[in-house]
Amino acid sequence: MANSRYEYVKSFEIEDEVMPSNLIVIHIDGRDFRRFSEVHEFEKPNDEKALHLMNQCAMAVLEEYPDIVFSYGYSDEYSFVLKKTSKFYQRRSSKILSVIVSFFASVYVTKWKEFFPFKELRYPPSFRSRIVSCASLEVLQQYLAWRQRDCHIQNQYNTCFWELVTKGEKTEMEAQNILKDAKEQDRNELLHQQFGINYNDTLALFRQGTCIFKTEVEDVVKYHEDGTPVKRLRRKAIIFRSENIAGRRFWNEHASLLKELGIFSTDCFKVNPDYIRSFLFESKLMPSTWIVIRIDGCHFHRFSDVHDFNKPNDKQALDLMNLCAVAVLEEFQDIIFSYGVSDEYSFVLKKASQLCQRRASEIVSVILSFFSSMYVMKWKDVFPKKELKYPPSFDGRAVCYPSTEILRDYLAWRQVDCHINNQYNTCFWSLVKSGKSKSEAQSYLKGTQAREKNELLLKEFGIDYNSLPLMFRQGSSVFRVKTEEASILENGASVDKSQTKVVTEYCNIIEQSFWEAHGSILD
Repeated sequence: MANSRYEYVKSFEIEDEVMPSNLIVIHIDGRDFRRFSEVHEFEKPNDEKALHLMNQCAMAVLEEYPDIVFSYGYSDEYSFVLKKTSKFYQRRSSKILSVIVSFFASVYVTKWKEFFPFKELRYPPSFRSRIVSCASLEVLQQYLAWRQRDCHIQNQYNTCFWELVTKGEKTEMEAQNILKDAKEQDRNELLHQQFGINYNDTLALFRQGTCIFKTEVEDVVKYHEDGTPVKRLRRKAIIFRSENIAGRRFWNEHASLLKELGIFSTDCFKVNPDYIRSFLFESKLMPSTWIVIRIDGCHFHRFSDVHDFNKPNDKQALDLMNLCAVAVLEEFQDIIFSYGVSDEYSFVLKKASQLCQRRASEIVSVILSFFSSMYVMKWKDVFPKKELKYPPSFDGRAVCYPSTEILRDYLAWRQVDCHINNQYNTCFWSLVKSGKSKSEAQSYLKGTQAREKNELLLKEFGIDYNSLPLMFRQGSSVFRVKTEEASILENGASVDKSQTKVVTEYCNIIEQSFWEAHGSILD
């Protein structure tokens, strides 16, 4: 396919490969999950069903991605560790963290009803994600010890806090003041003396968190004619709990951890969180630049085949993508424009945006996970008679563009690409549906120009390319417009009220006329 004059914008994309010698940890945690738990009436201080849902999402991640060999989670967070030899997505930070957080969010929504059959999911959850690049196994050990220590401290505090509020009849402010400066032993004594609770007898799920890793187990693969089972060893994700997941005793007794990650030679007695934070693989995006978050469907060729999407374009599938994009703009006010085609979408943040303090990983992950959650939530609205057979996932990246001219060239590049791909795919699938094999169709189209493709469609299949739906040929643009609405006051007078709403249009965004007609978008 021909390249366009806008291809130069790709030079602004920066590779973010994690050094080959470092162990990669993907840390995710819920975005504003305090509000999420209140809206969905989770039990305090711990909702066992909500924790089991998080654990099932983590199990699904380990089953989906073979390079992830260990995970640890509690509350609304999870950490995933890749094997030391991993080449997963060639170790690109943005690719790794985005696809994991996207899949996790999709599974969360998919499995919601299993754990909360009588509770409606009121709005899509989203998660923050970042990479921790551990320079050594000792750093990983300290990281795991830090997260489990944090689990214990938070759970002990929250247990005291909610006992004081619910049974001690204290206000939340009074409970905070009572626990202010209280030491670990003080909190244990408070629970025992005032509420008859031995903290060490509370559920290990709450106190210790959950670790999941793959180990070899015997599985029955078939049965002989006489009924005896045939067993094979296979790697399976299993849940474990331990008071000290970073201790030598726990770690070194599991052969799979020793093989994929290495041996802990000493125990970890002291944790320095500031030292561990220094290994966060983080970059702040350049100030006063346009930030574009581009997301793409992962393995959507297979996803579209499994779900029987129409070729070359499935209007319902595109409508679903557009619904998700509209929801993203409604959720994130800093996003001023988005453009989508096929299984990709680009979201433009205003130049002065301070969303997530302009931290690339956080911006990408919260937008991507929200989009993924919304995709699953809206599936039945768009495909009422089609089952979602497995959770979709997307990857994403953040790119900065220094000027409005270059930003517009980026958007023009995506729209030119939309036209080129759609014209080719329309020809390709017309040929395949007429009886040619896929390889024959590819050979037939090799080297053809746009005019020749148009002639092929018209002469062979009676298709006027320029009469195809604009959504297929030009993609979808999602942005805000101001509308005036008359409001009647009590005295009967009419007052015009200005409102902003998010709209989806199928238009030529390469031409100057679009931007002149919508001058407020890039102001």
